[in-house]
Amino acid sequence: MVRYAEAAGRWVLFATVLGSGLTFLDATVVNIALPQIGDDFGAGAAALQWTVNGYTLSLAALILLGGSLGDRFGRRRMFVIGTAWFAVASLLCGIAPNVETLIAARVLQGVGGALLTPGSLAILEASFEKDDRAKAIGAWSGMAGVAGAIGPFLGGWLIEAASWRLVFLINVPLAAFVIYVALRHVPESSNPAAARRFDVAGLVTGAAGLAGLTYGFTAWAADGPGSPAVLGALALGVGGLAAFLVVERRSSEPMLPLELFAIRPFTAANLVTFAVYAALGGVFFLVVLNLQVVAGYSPLAAGTALLPVTALMLVLSARAGALGQRIGARIPMTAGPLVCAGALLLLSRVGADVSYAVDVLPAAILLGLGLSLTVAPLTATALGSVPERHAGIASGVNNAVARAAGLLAVATLPLAAGIGTGSLTDAGDLAPVYRDAMLICAGLLVLGAVAAAVWVPARVRRESEVPVHCGVTGPAPHVAARQ
Repeated sequence: MVRYAEAAGRWVLFATVLGSGLTFLDATVVNIALPQIGDDFGAGAAALQWTVNGYTLSLAALILLGGSLGDRFGRRRMFVIGTAWFAVASLLCGIAPNVETLIAARVLQGVGGALLTPGSLAILEASFEKDDRAKAIGAWSGMAGVAGAIGPFLGGWLIEAASWRLVFLINVPLAAFVIYVALRHVPESSNPAAARRFDVAGLVTGAAGLAGLTYGFTAWAADGPGSPAVLGALALGVGGLAAFLVVERRSSEPMLPLELFAIRPFTAANLVTFAVYAALGGVFFLVVLNLQVVAGYSPLAAGTALLPVTALMLVLSARAGALGQRIGARIPMTAGPLVCAGALLLLSRVGADVSYAVDVLPAAILLGLGLSLTVAPLTATALGSVPERHAGIASGVNNAVARAAGLLAVATLPLAAGIGTGSLTDAGDLAPVYRDAMLICAGLLVLGAVAAAVWVPARVRRESEVPVHCGVTGPAPHVAARQ
């Protein structure tokens, strides 16, 4: 066990933050490059959505498997393998000759992210002394949020300095450094009681469900709701998710032990996670796009616009984690999403004649304050409510919920906001879609706040045992957040 104040603890935290930060960074950094990718490859709205969603789909579909593999074969081992996989896929993205190859490489990136992301939280939970875990997880949550928020700025700078391809190529040396630090400083850990058989049926049905819904909603705008392809994909999605629940309920070693959701704080944390990260998926997809296409910002200026979010999360997230530990998570998890919703109401007004100081900066400050309040207590609630021995699976559950929320948001928001057959890189088409999408995202955040106020207990008590129902005896999760 390591301590937070010791050099050994700082190295463990550094490796896990930087490794998982690569996946969080790539979830947002590509958004700033979408106009340039569209221009270079002549890509339409659906192709740009798949450039984002190809990554998120494989990440969301496989992240539970990644947690299981880490619990069984070693969390550091899977963290290192996932980081190496992510680096190779990033190289393929950077040299892609067309948008089809880029989307395929993004899917491969998501596979690497699914292997390394659950391990990062599980490593912290297994490596730090009990008294230091909340502080370490708070720091991880804050830095992970910073990685996601800094993505647009970094992407803008790289695009203006050279090319959108550097957005992906920069991952290669960073990943190599993560692997070096992990092998040298991170202790190995695993769960001796982890399942010996992998839930292949759960993996297939869950992936089919997410893929069907994503494809159906993405194609709906162009093909119409009556299209056989759209109807077939949506039917596959609904049927796949229904089959996934049946498989998980009947399996003796499920990928997603459903009995965990009998633990009220765990369920509440994941409901709030879904609402908050669906909203954030829409925000980070559309805000930097709108600033470039409608407001006329350069890529660097559009990315820099959200830097206050990064700065505030860097300064405040660890403090918010400590505050949540002192007063309970309910208050910050309720107040944080409401503050974020106010920020999105301001952002919905950003159009062609935008003033950064009047229209963008106040919204960015509010968003940073709201996320700082929300992320660390949310993560700590999920992690602290289930048995310690299931750290990898639980980390995967919460990450999967967050990724699935963002995935479905990017697929459905343009449709819900009325994109029709319009283009996301045309100012006239994007402006009304952006405004309505921000209002929808604000509504999701309000729902997240309500869920926290109603279902998150004032104090979270770790369950010593997971109740077992209907003969299901698979491993139970112990959750982590994502950002």
